[in-house]
Amino acid sequence: MDHSPLTALSPLDGRYASKVASLRPLLSEYGLMHRRVQVEVEWFIALSDAGFAEFKPLSEAARARLRALVQNFSAADAQAIKDIEKTTNHDVKAVEYWIKSRFEGDAELERAGEFVHFACTSEDINNTSHALMLKSAREQVLLPTLDKILAKLTAMAHELADLPMLSRTHGQTASPTTVGKEIANVVARLAAARERIAGVALLAKMNGAVGNYNAHLAAYPGFDWEAFSRRVVEQQLGLSFNPYTIQIEPHDYMAELFDAVTRANTILVDWSRDVWGYISLGYFKQRTKAGEIGSSTMPHKVNPIDFENAEGNFGLASALLTHLSQKLPISRWQRDLTDSTVLRNMGVALGYALLGHDSLLRGLDKLEVNREALAADLDAAWEVLAEPIQTVMRRYALPNPYERLKELTRGKAITREAIREFIQTLELPAEEKQRLLAMTPGSYTGQAVALAQRIGR
Repeated sequence: MDHSPLTALSPLDGRYASKVASLRPLLSEYGLMHRRVQVEVEWFIALSDAGFAEFKPLSEAARARLRALVQNFSAADAQAIKDIEKTTNHDVKAVEYWIKSRFEGDAELERAGEFVHFACTSEDINNTSHALMLKSAREQVLLPTLDKILAKLTAMAHELADLPMLSRTHGQTASPTTVGKEIANVVARLAAARERIAGVALLAKMNGAVGNYNAHLAAYPGFDWEAFSRRVVEQQLGLSFNPYTIQIEPHDYMAELFDAVTRANTILVDWSRDVWGYISLGYFKQRTKAGEIGSSTMPHKVNPIDFENAEGNFGLASALLTHLSQKLPISRWQRDLTDSTVLRNMGVALGYALLGHDSLLRGLDKLEVNREALAADLDAAWEVLAEPIQTVMRRYALPNPYERLKELTRGKAITREAIREFIQTLELPAEEKQRLLAMTPGSYTGQAVALAQRIGR
């Protein structure tokens, strides 16, 4: 079979290919090759400025030509590297040879050709490339998408700040809240998770085969290679330098980053399930789209499929991210190769997270509040006023307040009239009694409105 979206083994490259397209140039094999070229070029340019007699500073024209290899890197360039790999059977060496092949006809670059990949182990190139891939994916895709979700939820929290809603704890009627306040709870959690994702320092090393600059010092024993490597990592590549490693950068920061994304996924699974439940209760309706079908046999159905898809994809993402975070920091002795094949699945793991974001946003855009259903639910739950009544009774030291309200309300359908009759029997100050008589399930929302209105401001 020819390869196509219909024959793709992964749905990320098949059914859902268009929805995760923004990650493809960043976390694919092409993306890895692109970053490898960038690292090799920046290391090479930095070596020319190191003051070595054998490698004079490159001209501006040579620097521009080298950086153009990165800026103009194409699918054809990636394929050329892949073709070289068929001979070398080594992906990083293929990048080195490809770069050298681009020096042909330029005497200045050809003379310095052996300083490409100078003193480097493959992992010096790979670990920095992976960090650059994650940096671009985080900055260009993941954080902007989370920000879209946060903006949408924040707007909903403000718009629905004063719309009362019956709470359900343990699935049973409980003290009322507002729709906006419940959304504000999600905003607060997700904003904190977003900052954890953004705050993870992306580490990299360029210190040789076992982290000790062995080959570097063999060639130039008097040179401060650690300071040089730090400058390349931090100033030229924009990453954070890790001075203590084995052959590989130990990937602890990756575990921290993937765990942070998993935490955001968990929050959004929780919210997806809650919205699913609210739709089931009738609190939300879903706008329909002409031509769409909810069920192959039940024409009336408008299923909450976006929230179900979001939940499923966040689960897949978190399962993969959890494996990555648990496996990657473990390497036998100074290195084994188990991390290499696992790292190639970063795009898969983050792709499912992005797919979850896409589904959730689609679902949120379809929601319409059903004010009538919310009001009817509240009006059928006057028993929730047992809490404020018994609390006021406690304030004024009336006997057995909790027990009396329990006897009145527990397991019973309570009407407005029954609540008012009970209040009239209480020996309370007149103003307190009037305050309780004026209270309804819809007005008993505490500080919910203010909490919802201030979120994100």
